Amino acid sequence: MEAQRNALSIFLLAVILFLIQCVVAQKARLSSPIERRALLDLRASLGLRGKDWPIKSDPCSSWLGIECRNGSVSKISVSGLKRTRLGRLSPKFNVDSMVNLARLVSFNASGFPLPGSIPDWFGNRLANLEVLDLRSCNISGSIPGTLGNLSRLTSLYLHDNNLAGLIPATLGLLRNLKFLDLSVNSLTGSIPSSFGSFGNMERLELASNYLSESIPPSLGTLRGLQVFNVSDNNLSGSIPIQFGNLSRLVKLDLSRNSLYGSLPEELKMLRSLKMMIMADNELEGRLPVDLFSSLVELQVVDLSRNKLDGALNATIWSMPKLQSLDVSSNNFTGPFPGLRSNISATTAAMFNLSNNFFYGTLNFSLGMFRFIDLSGNYFEGKVVVNNTKRYAIIDRNCLQALKQRTLEDCRLFYTDRGLSFDNFGAPGTMQPPPAESSSESRKRLIFILAGVVGGLGFIVLLVLILVLVLRHNKGIGNQRRNADVGPVPEGDSPQLPKDPTIAGAGDPFTYEQLLLATDNFSETNLIKQGHSGDLFRGILEAGIPVVIKRVSLSSFKKESYMMELDLFRKLSHPRFVLLLGHCLEHETEKLLVYKHMPNGDLANSFYRATNSDDDSLQSLDWITRLKVATGAAEGLFHLHHECNPSLVHRDVQASSILLDDKFEVRLGSLSEVRAQEGDTHQNVLKRLLRKPQTSEPGPSASGSSSTTCAYDVYCFGKVLLELITGKLGIGKAEDASTKEWLEQSLPCISIYEKELVTKIMDPSLIVDEDLLEEVWAMAIVARSCLNPKPSKRPSMKHILKALENPLKVVREESFSSARLRTTSSRRSWGSAFFGSWRQSSSESATIPGHQNREGFSGFRQAGRLGSHGSDGIEHSSSRKRLSNEVFPEPMEMQDMEMLDEN
Repeated sequence: MEAQRNALSIFLLAVILFLIQCVVAQKARLSSPIERRALLDLRASLGLRGKDWPIKSDPCSSWLGIECRNGSVSKISVSGLKRTRLGRLSPKFNVDSMVNLARLVSFNASGFPLPGSIPDWFGNRLANLEVLDLRSCNISGSIPGTLGNLSRLTSLYLHDNNLAGLIPATLGLLRNLKFLDLSVNSLTGSIPSSFGSFGNMERLELASNYLSESIPPSLGTLRGLQVFNVSDNNLSGSIPIQFGNLSRLVKLDLSRNSLYGSLPEELKMLRSLKMMIMADNELEGRLPVDLFSSLVELQVVDLSRNKLDGALNATIWSMPKLQSLDVSSNNFTGPFPGLRSNISATTAAMFNLSNNFFYGTLNFSLGMFRFIDLSGNYFEGKVVVNNTKRYAIIDRNCLQALKQRTLEDCRLFYTDRGLSFDNFGAPGTMQPPPAESSSESRKRLIFILAGVVGGLGFIVLLVLILVLVLRHNKGIGNQRRNADVGPVPEGDSPQLPKDPTIAGAGDPFTYEQLLLATDNFSETNLIKQGHSGDLFRGILEAGIPVVIKRVSLSSFKKESYMMELDLFRKLSHPRFVLLLGHCLEHETEKLLVYKHMPNGDLANSFYRATNSDDDSLQSLDWITRLKVATGAAEGLFHLHHECNPSLVHRDVQASSILLDDKFEVRLGSLSEVRAQEGDTHQNVLKRLLRKPQTSEPGPSASGSSSTTCAYDVYCFGKVLLELITGKLGIGKAEDASTKEWLEQSLPCISIYEKELVTKIMDPSLIVDEDLLEEVWAMAIVARSCLNPKPSKRPSMKHILKALENPLKVVREESFSSARLRTTSSRRSWGSAFFGSWRQSSSESATIPGHQNREGFSGFRQAGRLGSHGSDGIEHSSSRKRLSNEVFPEPMEMQDMEMLDEN
């Protein structure tokens, strides 16, 4: 009996397996000849390879990316497939045969080039479509409004294309939509208020477009929303208080817009929030009380570069999951937020409190933090760092340490706030001035009024005397009208006033000290004869090596050194040469004392002799070259973007880039620094708005064109070429041979062909594939800096970000979008370079309201030698996620010039 049961069980199991195989076989084969014909036509129109979609095989069982259900095609994925050689010659968005795939549920073409526009019939004929993935397909045109008819659609991905125009309000009809990604396009207009009707939305990504106006409050009804990203747009207005209803929100990114107002109190209701990113806006006011203590899930907070003020609550130390907090470049003030006894969790996070108005003492060890940046504040007292494995930045404070603010600056800050200051630890701590009594105030007012009245009377009397003198001289002048005017005797020339006391310009030295340090300014100690004075090596009495500049008033004007001293009083940045002191006591010679740079300037340290017998030379390795370029860019960024008014270096070349023993950059040759042309008190509004410079100087330094930031960018572009090619000297030359060299060599820099750059690259460079991409990226940046139209050159802000992230400029995924983007302070840095490179009309659609950019040709290679390093110095670069873009190939210079003439 037991045996019979076992036999019956085995028989039933065999029957079930047979039936399952029949069903699977039925599903595995395509039963519709219409759909088979449609797939074959799709294969031909997309130019797919036979090895991926073989004609003689069944599509459901053998074709890559094809899935079937009940004998019909349900899913198509061409992502990752390649075209045939003929298909690559003329790729198009030609998928008309898909109109016959009525049961299609999913179409995925992400990363597969489909130049053209999305067909209107998608929304009318593919009624069963649930997933449409067209990321990075080089699609242009607008988003069809008919997509709003796809009622079953749950996922719509159109990220990283060339889509332009308005976002259709009909997309709000997609009630089942969970994922919508329209980021990294050129969409304009406002965010449709109909998006508030998305009943199931979980991810809404609209970053890196040109969206404007305010954020619709209706989005606050999307209770299931987990990710909301509208960064890098032109949005304005305040943050809707309705966002407090988004209880499931995990990531909120509103950065790089023009949002204003204060942070809503309702944000405290976002209990699930892990990332709050609101940098680069115009937000102001105090933070909501207990904001951070309420959001216990927060991991990343970025409120940098806003106008937020008030004190920073000590609750920032009690956020258990915090990984990064950045509140830099705001107006926060007050003492350092009080540390609590148990902060082990938050000390593992990274904190950036730089460039605010914090003050007081740091009565704890900075070594307790994994990383903390307190630079650009007004902390005083001594600093304790017990753990050398931790990293703390404390520059530009009032601390008893190196690289701090001037004594005058610190005293003024503490006095204005009625606080005592420790005078950098010197005896006689400065106390706040005592409060005046009411009677003393009245007396002072009387004295002030009396002084004003007396001053006015004196001015009136002076005017009367001046009138009488002029009348008297008029008669004498008439008598001498026909007389010859003789030369003025030498002794009659007016004397210059004595130099004022220079505060904040280093220590004073005696003339005898500096004579001794330079061996009476001997020829053996002469470094070079500069355009603002002669430079000498020197060794002070304590054995400290220095560089001393001797300014002879017989050869140079007094202003040449006075303006430099005034600059050092105001300039406090680690990327500029350090002024140790001065000597102004001599009548005809003025001396400035600088810190010695062990590696000299870039021009002298680029090639160095080796220890070998053949007297060969080694050049800087690529890591060091990139480090030098980034350091110089940081210094110029400070002059252009962090100084008010903007300052122009005017002498950017290899000899102005000084290098310390670790090849860290300090910019020199600061005697030529001037305020940018047109950036005066007559343009206060322009300075406050900090708009990019719009002047149009030519490439050369003639006339006043050298007093614009665009001129610095042009010169910096030539320095980058020197680093790439090893051909020194092009940075300081503007002769015909240099121009010819540029015109012959710049065509070797192409955004499509990486290998071309090897034709001009220094042969002594030894680079792998990744480093070659960095060389390529720097070459692209250099070429954009050399645009003959100054207004089309990138700003130093964009240049610095590109050099910090060179691989982001040229990575393969970046070449899937060819839109033209304007360069504003809110735009992605990539557009600042490639927006200036024109694209032919056959390769891209014209975007309404955006100008075509212009590029130009230029330059050739020169022979070089060897490669030496920087003692194992590691080059660090930020890996912040930036907008990926693909940029059009530039036209030849002659074509561009013809366009300019028209």
